[in-house]
Amino acid sequence: MAIEIEPEKAQGPSGPVHAAPGNSKPWWARPAVHTGLIGAVIGYIIGHWLGNLISPATAGVSSFSTGLSDVRNWPLVLGYVFGTIGWLAGLGVFNDLGRLMLGKPLPDAEHAPAGGVAKYFRYTLDHKVVGIQYLFGMTTYFLTGGLFAMAIRTELLSPTYHVLNASQYLMVVGEHSTMMMMMMSSVVLGPFGQFFAPLMIGSKRMAFPRIEALAFWLTPAAYVILLSGILLGGFPTGWTGYEPLATQAGPGMDTYALAFGLMGISLILAGFNLIVTYINYRAPGMRWSRLPMFVWSMFTVSFLQVLSVPVLVAGLYMMLMDRTAQTAFFTNQLGGSSYLWEDVFWFFGHPEVYILALPGFGVVSEIIPVFTRKPLFGYRVAAAGMIGVSLLSFFVWQHHLFDSGINPDMRPLFMLTTELISIPTGFIYLVAAGTFWKAKITFSVPMLFAIAMYFNFLIGGVSGVFLSDVPADVTEHGSFFVMAHFHYTIMGGLIFAFMAGIYYWLPKMLGVKMNEKLGKWHFWTMFITFNSTFLPLFALGMMGMPRRVFEYQRNLQTLNDWVSISSYLLGVSLLIFLINLIMSTLVWRVKESGNPWRSRGLEWQVSSPPPPENFERVPVVLSHPYLYGVKDAPPVADLNPPVGVVASAYASAGLEA
Repeated sequence: MAIEIEPEKAQGPSGPVHAAPGNSKPWWARPAVHTGLIGAVIGYIIGHWLGNLISPATAGVSSFSTGLSDVRNWPLVLGYVFGTIGWLAGLGVFNDLGRLMLGKPLPDAEHAPAGGVAKYFRYTLDHKVVGIQYLFGMTTYFLTGGLFAMAIRTELLSPTYHVLNASQYLMVVGEHSTMMMMMMSSVVLGPFGQFFAPLMIGSKRMAFPRIEALAFWLTPAAYVILLSGILLGGFPTGWTGYEPLATQAGPGMDTYALAFGLMGISLILAGFNLIVTYINYRAPGMRWSRLPMFVWSMFTVSFLQVLSVPVLVAGLYMMLMDRTAQTAFFTNQLGGSSYLWEDVFWFFGHPEVYILALPGFGVVSEIIPVFTRKPLFGYRVAAAGMIGVSLLSFFVWQHHLFDSGINPDMRPLFMLTTELISIPTGFIYLVAAGTFWKAKITFSVPMLFAIAMYFNFLIGGVSGVFLSDVPADVTEHGSFFVMAHFHYTIMGGLIFAFMAGIYYWLPKMLGVKMNEKLGKWHFWTMFITFNSTFLPLFALGMMGMPRRVFEYQRNLQTLNDWVSISSYLLGVSLLIFLINLIMSTLVWRVKESGNPWRSRGLEWQVSSPPPPENFERVPVVLSHPYLYGVKDAPPVADLNPPVGVVASAYASAGLEA
């Protein structure tokens, strides 16, 4: 059993962390967002200058007969690379590294969060602050992607009258899809995973706080780079970046590769950090059989990230080399293979679907026992289901290639593995059904979103069976049927679970409770309009409506108009959520310092919001977190165990207290 050592003083990588007497620097000289922006501008200028030095030496290598892009995009690529480095340097990411290289101690006061809201705009080592930074960052990215979706549906109101031209439409589609799939990969792992990872296992901190903070501050850089693609004409490939179109595209394609690459690095760092934290920083008594289901979901997803995302990052690097150094990884005419990109991308892309889906199941699995007041039915079955889904997700990627020239002999294998993955997913559903059975359910806002998540994901899962079958997939591939299936699994599953998590955990994160009445208005409007928006897309797909086109048959206009109007109303429901979030946190501030849901979760056993070090002493976990309704159930943990108990636990684990 791995447990966390409770030292007398905080330890840094090179020894004790010494407290500094104070920070006398003026506000404008302290590392924060404003200094990061200055560093980003300086870095971009340096990178652009270096790129202009490189370009003349290689100018003229490009061959128009091969369809390669102009090699003179070195200034843009190096500008963004050095701009990102300058952004991180301005934030103070490299300060501790410099101190260690000079043999200086790490001043604790340098990293102590500033008072008020200023701490959320700084590079900080407090995992709770990082979690809240993720919360508002991911909400911003989600709403930005939603605005692009509104533009898409506005264009599709008419098959002949155009608000956007063809290139602009593809640009908006690419920005929307990449924003949602790239930026939203951390929508649960970021806010809730980073905030609650130590709290749920009885730890005082993350294993690598600096890596955790770095993982977040890469995301705003990726966000800005991706949006800057609009000024460069966008990219025509959607979120999949298919070759050879990507190599032939304009400079906006570079923003896709660079932004996606930064998010990939962020996911790898965050996943690695969570794995180490869960393995080595569990409190005494926190056996694997007592881990909360949310921790299981984060643990399995972290392995998916660490194993699959490096493949994507390598592919993006090859894409950038094709576009700048004139390599030919994906250029058929020069001995490469555009088909290679599909394998590289989807080897990441299908585990990515479960990187998004599994955290949602973890969130609702925490909520359901609380509002049914019953033990979680089949705890081990649920954990096995998550492990099974994560393992099988690496054996299904080529079902995306059924219609792309895949060897016909391979189709039955990937059809089988794709259908098999529904079995461990079914385990998770059976656990939910068993927990609901004969329960007296409290229909609070978190519970409503949790139930809706299961309903929506079920529709997405059933429709996915059609796409796993080769003859059906050949008919439906590239149609709105696929888009409907995708949105039911991702938005209907992940985003509804994200909303459930916000309503459930916000009292713990910020010490305030969101308005219940507005929350129910938000739920019902979102649930109804979501289904009204995406359910008709199945019919449109079966009727022949292709994806990524802005002109379509006239007989499809009525359904398209219905979908567009429903999407506007869906946007209104999200506006209700935004108003509730802002007003509840900044204006009404109904304080909640206790445990409003009467949860047994270890994270709820401390004050809301949690104290700076989470626990006064490392707790000793005594029982399962889901023993609701069990007579004489022991408490989940002893938060103030005698020194001898903790020392004995350390000794039994071979560690020194």
